[in-house]
Amino acid sequence: MDRAEALRRIGDERVARLATIGSDGPHLVPVVFAFDGGRVVTAVDQKPKRTRDLQRLKNIVADPRVSLLADRYDDDWSRLWWVRVDGTARIVRTGAEFVEVLALLADKYQQYRSDPPRGPAIVIEVGRVAWWSAEPPRV
Repeated sequence: MDRAEALRRIGDERVARLATIGSDGPHLVPVVFAFDGGRVVTAVDQKPKRTRDLQRLKNIVADPRVSLLADRYDDDWSRLWWVRVDGTARIVRTGAEFVEVLALLADKYQQYRSDPPRGPAIVIEVGRVAWWSAEPPRV
């Protein structure tokens, strides 16, 4: 797998894990997301939550360094892979970029077409990309 393939795979995945850094250490949550080639976007939606003041948002305000990990498991271990993007996150609550994030998410997830997230959104500028695959390299 090369960088282009790694980015294609992460873009195709439906769920990933978002890691932020909190005062108590790492914080990891599953998220739905979209990838536009340079940014990963996700948003706080209406799925049940104890609060809308989410720990991931607090963590990003305190330290914007994040990682997003997508992976594929298969009982045939020769098909395993993972891709991680590390980047800098920011919170977007309104404006043209917020509307753009919602459009990217709605393009990927049918559920958001009829009930778009109310936000806020998280925008991650992709920096480092790391990957691993058990598949033999293509020649």
